[in-house]
Amino acid sequence: MASTKFMRAIRVSEFGKPEVLKLQTDVPVPSPGENQVLIQVHACGINPVETDIRSGSFEWKPSLPYTPGSDTSGLVVNVGTKVTAFKKGDRVFTTGTITGGYAEYTVASEDTVYPLPEQLNFKQGAAIAIPYFTAYRALFQKTHGKPGEVVLVHGASGGVGIAACQIARAHGFMVFGTAGSPEGLNLVLQNGAHKVFNHREKDYIEKIREAAGEDGVNVILEMLSNVNLSNDLKLLSSGGRVMIVGSRGPIEINPRDTMMKASSITGVGLYLSSKDEWKEAGAALLGGMESGWLRPLIGPEYPLEEAAQAHEDIMQSSGATGKMVLVI
Repeated sequence: MASTKFMRAIRVSEFGKPEVLKLQTDVPVPSPGENQVLIQVHACGINPVETDIRSGSFEWKPSLPYTPGSDTSGLVVNVGTKVTAFKKGDRVFTTGTITGGYAEYTVASEDTVYPLPEQLNFKQGAAIAIPYFTAYRALFQKTHGKPGEVVLVHGASGGVGIAACQIARAHGFMVFGTAGSPEGLNLVLQNGAHKVFNHREKDYIEKIREAAGEDGVNVILEMLSNVNLSNDLKLLSSGGRVMIVGSRGPIEINPRDTMMKASSITGVGLYLSSKDEWKEAGAALLGGMESGWLRPLIGPEYPLEEAAQAHEDIMQSSGATGKMVLVI
């Protein structure tokens, strides 16, 4: 057991605005069960979905009080009696936690813990789970993308967007990306896109259509469906697919746009993945880490006591540039 009996952790006792994220200094350090791992957290990724859960607007609600955070990285401190894959001192990252990642220590189930290669630091380790597993699921497990296809990543400068560009480029796709600032466009180019488009320009849809040529775009990864979905359907190739990764509200579309091209719209829910799908994605991404194309881009960094500010900022962000992390 860790020598520390108590730890610092963010606790949420009521659903509401960012200020319900309270730092407590007397939270007991959790103990791992037989198939669980206790991790000393060095960094934890901050994801938009965590703001929805915190506000109480998400379809799933945790029991109160709770500590947010699923995407952690750090060192294994202790393991349960049935854990064989990890030992004390191992560098790891997680795709989920049991006790929450906005804390100095967290307990995670062994099947949500993955080795973190030396090539990546802990901040990068905390930027892998939701972005890269979501991008991999969208590109391969849901859309069954193939090398040579044209992929448009709509909102490519955020965590999932950068991950999608890196994965698609490494696997032989023609990669288009959109962003809303010169800095964002540069980042997208540096991380795998062949061509970039500023979605703040009025004629950017026309530019994408020209770049895609007569055949159109085969696959669109859509981070802001409530703004872009209607235009997306017009950009698709025959048999093209839109993958819904993010949305902030409703949108009106014309279903005829799907009939004309036999196109499809598919939701990407990461946590509906089967154990085999998690395993497949983990193996593919570990290969990316080891061969060097998987390079998480770190955006704003916050200490634990500024978690509320981080939640405020992630929702106000006008153009994401890399993954927001808590450094613990």
